[in-house]
Amino acid sequence: MPDPDGPMSPTVSPRWIESVMPFRMSTGPALPARVSRASVSARISSVMRGFPGAVLSKGYGAMRAVRNGLAVTLLLAGAVSAEPVTVVALGDSLTAGYGLADQSQGLVPVLEGWLKARAHDVVVQNAGVSGDTTAGGLARIGWALGPDADALIVTLGGNDLLRGIDPAASKSNLQAILTEAAARKLPVLLVAMRAPGNFGPEYKAAFDAMYGDLAAEYGTLLAEDFFGGLRAAGADPADPASLAAFMQADGIHPNPEGVKLIVEGLGPKVEELLGEVGS
Repeated sequence: MPDPDGPMSPTVSPRWIESVMPFRMSTGPALPARVSRASVSARISSVMRGFPGAVLSKGYGAMRAVRNGLAVTLLLAGAVSAEPVTVVALGDSLTAGYGLADQSQGLVPVLEGWLKARAHDVVVQNAGVSGDTTAGGLARIGWALGPDADALIVTLGGNDLLRGIDPAASKSNLQAILTEAAARKLPVLLVAMRAPGNFGPEYKAAFDAMYGDLAAEYGTLLAEDFFGGLRAAGADPADPASLAAFMQADGIHPNPEGVKLIVEGLGPKVEELLGEVGS
């Protein structure tokens, strides 16, 4: 019986085959580890658009060439979809893991472990810099995101509080950070800090309100309180005695037990963020 695919037609030139193959097959260097989802989708569409005409004009050999090209493209698409989601955590010392002797007990690695334990294929990148204000975060947002970010967590404002920076300035910096994320079409989780009453009720009201206002303006997810997990465990950031078991000696940065509780509080919101990747 004849080959159902037919023999390779002599009228099918190597150049034409290359035009329908998504990538040249060779023994040279391997394909890059990261292939853009958009480029793979475009190739699939291109191959499928050319399929009917190619078969009619070139015969069964063309059908085989197109089929093989589509198979390679689909294999690449599978590789792309199997990549872990990259989440960039932009923040200050609370994100960086300041003061912890074992950095694996910091917020970012503990959060990544929490997510992986729930079957999320994810990498959380630590873009926390101790002492950073919202202005510092804005100054480095471009390179912090890099080319591979799929989502962004923003946890900034604590050092603005410590320095008594005008909430209007902090809000403007956060707006610029969210604008950059929106330009890259990245989903964002904005994590709010709560101001103490040291600077008066007007300052506190303006500072506390800016996170919700910005989340509404940019359509981002909002975690209303970075220390929500501690509050849920009965600790009150305004009461040092209740925090003693969860904080380092400085009373500002969490110890490993505190980090675990904070992650328990933030984790579900980060899961929501992962659900928005690619949507």
